[in-house]
Amino acid sequence: MESKRPQAPGFPEPEAYDWNQIVDDLNRLLQLRTTPIGMKLFPTVEEMERIPKLRRPKSIHTTDQIVAQAARLGWTVGITAKDLVGAQCAVVIGLQLADQDWLSGKRMAGVWYSTVEDSSAHQHAMDVVPHGRHAAMAVSPVTSGRLNPPDICLIYGTPGQMIIFINGLQWAGYKKFEWGCVGESACADSWGRALKTGEPSLSIPCFAERRYGGVLDDELLIDSAALPAADDRGDEAARRQRPALSDSAVRDPVRRARRARRELQLQGLSAVPPRQVAIELRLDLRADSASSVDPCVDISSRYIVLL
Repeated sequence: MESKRPQAPGFPEPEAYDWNQIVDDLNRLLQLRTTPIGMKLFPTVEEMERIPKLRRPKSIHTTDQIVAQAARLGWTVGITAKDLVGAQCAVVIGLQLADQDWLSGKRMAGVWYSTVEDSSAHQHAMDVVPHGRHAAMAVSPVTSGRLNPPDICLIYGTPGQMIIFINGLQWAGYKKFEWGCVGESACADSWGRALKTGEPSLSIPCFAERRYGGVLDDELLIDSAALPAADDRGDEAARRQRPALSDSAVRDPVRRARRARRELQLQGLSAVPPRQVAIELRLDLRADSASSVDPCVDISSRYIVLL
């Protein structure tokens, strides 16, 4: 059975990706703390096992732990439904059927939701990959090139880093992004939705991701099938394939933020409480309202560094 990579609307598929250049640019522009990773579904276990230097779990895991091993440790890891702790993990990535028992939500009643009816409503609201198309899944740092290419990419970052990345995604072919939050089982909001729809998906990592996946309290997760292209010819197609890498979309706000930090340090404001600094920045920008700098953009870019 052929595995078809989800394609984000409006983003033509490039022939190849220069993953090292893409990640170098993202790290330089966004100062990421974790490794951007790829996730890919496979129609057969044998196809997955052909990945070079693939690790297989020797015990039962959550999907959050598998993702963390790639993002935090740089491993390439492959799994099947048998490697996962239960249906709540396997259903999201299409490795197990969302049957009536799963949809009933009875296992979450009294834990995360008040009644079985509430739990069932939660299960029905989750975005999951259709069952029957895939038998295995693998994750790996995108710079390894082992998934060639991944179905989606996963990037962890602070809210400030996320909005700048989103600015890049919206630089050309603008589209309003609308996301939801199912609560616990937020993997359905992130890789579940991105694999299912091919659309960029932003999520607030849930308790399980933070406890078992090592996600930090200030981190969000964005999953996207719309990726920067290796092609840097400068034409419109290439520009649209370089989300978060455009000079106007990312580089200038980040440079302004770094410049603002240096200016504040020179003025002896680095020890001032963040709220007081923010108020002083607002006053300074209002006083300089005749300048060509957009005050809203400048304030938000400085917050990334200060707050």
